[in-house]
Amino acid sequence: MKNIIEIENVSFSYTRAPVLRNVSLTVPEGEFLGIVGPNAGGKSTLIKLILGLLQPGSGTIRVLGNDPVMARSHIGYVPQYPTFSRRDFPINVMDTVLMGRLGFTSHFGGYSKNDREIATETIQAVEIADTANRPVGTLSGGQLQRVLIARALACKPEILILDEPTANIDMRVEEDIFGLLKHYNENMTIIVVSHDIGFISGYVDRVACLNQTLICHTTDEISGKTIEELYGAPVRMIHHSHQH
Repeated sequence: MKNIIEIENVSFSYTRAPVLRNVSLTVPEGEFLGIVGPNAGGKSTLIKLILGLLQPGSGTIRVLGNDPVMARSHIGYVPQYPTFSRRDFPINVMDTVLMGRLGFTSHFGGYSKNDREIATETIQAVEIADTANRPVGTLSGGQLQRVLIARALACKPEILILDEPTANIDMRVEEDIFGLLKHYNENMTIIVVSHDIGFISGYVDRVACLNQTLICHTTDEISGKTIEELYGAPVRMIHHSHQH
């Protein structure tokens, strides 16, 4: 199985204080990887480096065998939960998902029939077809996250990256979204950033614990001690049951 992402001895800082120090990570094709860690531990920075939005201070990153900037069109990205005032945002679900086709359409000033077919198929796949013509301002938090996932999937990515996709969403909806991601993991590599190490360990193949430096664990290696070392304080583990 080939490595789809290769990060070697990467360090990065915005100022003099280091954000990442000598981070190395390989992600094989088809993996479902969780990245966890405390606030300001470097999680979102690492994602931006993989996307080519930032350049490492030292070290190398290869995505699909190329510089991250060259591979960006093969990555679907779901940013952190949007904080804009959705009720003042005049766009519907279909138009939002179609944004995922920008850069792929060959029609100047509009979307092609193929673009619209792909957007429709994606909306149906994430089970929000009944909201296609609704303004995004009228959606629940869970529905909006499905829209943003559909937008990312509309580019037909080889890699799907999600930064805190279930923040501010209740547990029942969180389970639904991760079940959806597990299904898509059958056909693509998925990386998800989360604070909830206990919850995501029921879905991901490995957990990358990041707090400036990075250590990867298989899910059966995660323990209370692992979490305490990562967050620097005692953490009470809570078992999440996914059985209904």
